[in-house]
Amino acid sequence: MMKRVAVLCGGDGQEREVSLRSGKAVCDALNESGIFAEFIDLRSLDEIDCVKIYDGVFIAMHGDWGEGGKLQSRLNDMNIPYTGSGPEASTLAMDKWQARKIFSNAGIRMPKGILLPDDFSDVVSKLGSHIVVKPCSGGSTVGITIIHDATPEKLNEAYELAVESYKGSVMAEEYIAGREFTCGVWEQNGEVQALPVIEIVPHHGFYDYSNKYTAGATEYIVPAEVEPEISECISDFAVQAHKLLGCSGYSRSDFRVDSEGRVYILEVNTAPGMTETSLVPKAARAIGVSMSEFVSEIMRMASCKYHNILHKDT
Repeated sequence: MMKRVAVLCGGDGQEREVSLRSGKAVCDALNESGIFAEFIDLRSLDEIDCVKIYDGVFIAMHGDWGEGGKLQSRLNDMNIPYTGSGPEASTLAMDKWQARKIFSNAGIRMPKGILLPDDFSDVVSKLGSHIVVKPCSGGSTVGITIIHDATPEKLNEAYELAVESYKGSVMAEEYIAGREFTCGVWEQNGEVQALPVIEIVPHHGFYDYSNKYTAGATEYIVPAEVEPEISECISDFAVQAHKLLGCSGYSRSDFRVDSEGRVYILEVNTAPGMTETSLVPKAARAIGVSMSEFVSEIMRMASCKYHNILHKDT
């Protein structure tokens, strides 16, 4: 078991403050579990050499290079164990458009979607007048706009916001009216297991950045009070998505369920938030696993994965 762990967080992107909060929560929990952990605010990949003195790394970095494969590639080059998915799976999950293709081929239901910029006048005919515009990368709902009466002008404004928030591709999806759910998974004894499904009920508006990270702004129902077949479908989709992308350790998938009970996957998070209001820790607590127990188990899995790779290569 790792005795000395670096908790990497911070970064230089839109999700910096959330990442710092995740890092502090993880660091405190690891120390509570008996693992010596140190909080490191990593502002640049050029600073990564600082982790060489540690036995392993807990990645509490969200967005861009922290969650999109760049950090994982550097740690691979340094032969340092780390939590969560490797570079390839991280890159796929971060690119929502590429992930859509994989899910579609596997028969997992998703909202209809197209890449922008397109001829904005064609978007409504393809997706309807209720549309979600979002960056293909990034998280924490940064740069997302929900349009309930779409026009080319509104679509262009939403597109500009998405580009400003995360440089890169932008996509539009049909808006799925209904309820919002999330489901975390983690790997136990070689099997990918779903954590309890959570229903997300913001008190006002949609589940945006403010509602995610403001205590008391959103109600979380765990386990979700929903028909067993819907809960089972969400869990199955979350496990499938984790496997299809090649994820490791743990992940969290987000969903919408319409009035007919149809489940739609939205995206997969390979380094989900670990703050005091975050969803994966809530799901773990629902099955009697404390935050300190959860993060120490994630760290143990990272160590086992690393040593298995070493043994395989030799």
